[in-house]
Amino acid sequence: MSATRITVKGDNPYDVVIGTGVLGEAAGLLGDGVRTVAVVHPGTLSELAGPVAEALAAAGYEVVPLPVPDGERAKTPQVAAELWSAFGRHGMTRSDAVVGVGGGACTDLAGFAAATWLRGVKVVLVPTTLLAMVDAAVGGKTGINTPEGKNLVGAFYPPAGVLCDLATLASVPRDDYVAGLAEVIKGGFIADPEILSLIEEDPAGAATPEGPHTRALIERKVQVKADVVGADLRESGLREILNYGHTLAHAIERAEDYRIRHGEAVAIGMVYAAELSRLDGRIGADLVERTRAILTSVGLPTSYRRDAWPELSDHMRLDKKNRGAKRRFVVLDGLAEVGRLEDPSPELLTAAYQEVAR
Repeated sequence: MSATRITVKGDNPYDVVIGTGVLGEAAGLLGDGVRTVAVVHPGTLSELAGPVAEALAAAGYEVVPLPVPDGERAKTPQVAAELWSAFGRHGMTRSDAVVGVGGGACTDLAGFAAATWLRGVKVVLVPTTLLAMVDAAVGGKTGINTPEGKNLVGAFYPPAGVLCDLATLASVPRDDYVAGLAEVIKGGFIADPEILSLIEEDPAGAATPEGPHTRALIERKVQVKADVVGADLRESGLREILNYGHTLAHAIERAEDYRIRHGEAVAIGMVYAAELSRLDGRIGADLVERTRAILTSVGLPTSYRRDAWPELSDHMRLDKKNRGAKRRFVVLDGLAEVGRLEDPSPELLTAAYQEVAR
């Protein structure tokens, strides 16, 4: 099957290329004038980054491999500074480029480093996990973490292109793959219910890259995100819907010191957001139960520790959607109908968490 190209529109449009055996297309996305390419990748993924680096070298680029730590340990100011120093040592100019190969943490870091080096150099992202393919690498959000929270330092910086080679998913551990499904499922609840139907039809198949609907699920979720970010790159309105489930999720990640998988936290966060929606009179119990049922069917968590609420509530005060002292949540007004909950009462927030902690 030939590769699918989904265009993310906006002031700087780019393509997300989805298929098997597409890593060689990285050079074609870089365009003219590039001399040096820094290939940023987790040290444990050298075998996956190797073919990308070889294809770039064969195309005539000077390739500089730059390994970084795995996972969220890469998304620190210190690691970003180490990349900037490496860019300087190798004489990277504004006409050169960065290629990020790896999971969402690596593509976030590579995008941020590219956005800030010389105030912006070209970047191509090659996500190698389900989560990165359907979410982190698409949309132009880059960022690193601080002790105060996740992704609080970053930039909106669209890549020159994104390559999703489905063959790389074969090496993703099952638990990591299932965690990535949370973002796919989120896309079903906020925009494309056909995603939910495909998973309900074959939940066991959805939980593996060999499933019959894998490519369709990935393409549909990428299309959801492309449609949203193409209309609202800088999260001034519409793009906020992509944060469904993320307010509590980010608080859980911080409470767990990022040892919990992002998708697992998002799954719990979606149940919380659905319960908020129900308790605020926006949706019925059936949609909440459908949320739990779909998440459970693929092996994702739907509850969290009862005693964690004071800490989580405190962490949620520092959320990008908040305005001053007013908290804001993305909620559902119906299936594929997204609303905003402005400044909810503490009693409502606590009651919704009690349903998650049951």
